[in-house]
Amino acid sequence: MSQHFLDQFLFVALPYVCLFTFFLMTVYRYRVQSFSYSSLSSQFLENKNHFWTVVPFHYGILVITAGHLIAFLMPRSLLAWNSVPWRLYVLEIAALAFGILTLIGLVGVIVRRATSVKIRKVTTPTDWILFGMLLVQTVSGVSQALIYPWGSAWFATSLSPYLWSIVKLTPDVSYVVAMPWLVKLHIVLAFLTIGFFPFTRLVHVLVIPNPYLWRKPQVVRWYSRHTK
Repeated sequence: MSQHFLDQFLFVALPYVCLFTFFLMTVYRYRVQSFSYSSLSSQFLENKNHFWTVVPFHYGILVITAGHLIAFLMPRSLLAWNSVPWRLYVLEIAALAFGILTLIGLVGVIVRRATSVKIRKVTTPTDWILFGMLLVQTVSGVSQALIYPWGSAWFATSLSPYLWSIVKLTPDVSYVVAMPWLVKLHIVLAFLTIGFFPFTRLVHVLVIPNPYLWRKPQVVRWYSRHTK
């Protein structure tokens, strides 16, 4: 397989397949299996570590996702922000901090599901695949921040134009073919996660607000009649 063909497959064909799958299956699942639009929370099964794993993960991934969207939608504004050194440092350090927060929360979620017998019984193979993809994606993202700094700048100058070329149906892989393999892995995994999204519990973020990010932990009490 030639490098040119591989680049065309990974950065042209694969993105469109994943995006098409995302839109088609998300709508289909909502219309046919709307009840399944749930996070299937395991808080009732084990609440001791739930807050300290799920909340850091959600805070981290929401901020990181928002940062990626800003870099994609407003690359010029981002570059203008980065033109002042101290603002660039603040942005890079904050992005790394929230990436590490995401990783800590995700590892906690995985450990919680692997060590709790009750939760492990209700964890599906799809969940484990998703956790594996998110773990590799998060590790690769944090690694990029450490190995290839100033990611916000090269995202705005290279990845944003590539992503816009995908949106405009004029894919231009020249922006990404020369990038390190770690960056390419991160891009490919991002599209694979998008394509896999409709088949997972992640769909709940599209329809359900997340007040548990700031509310106090709930106390659940079970009452039953005692029989002699």
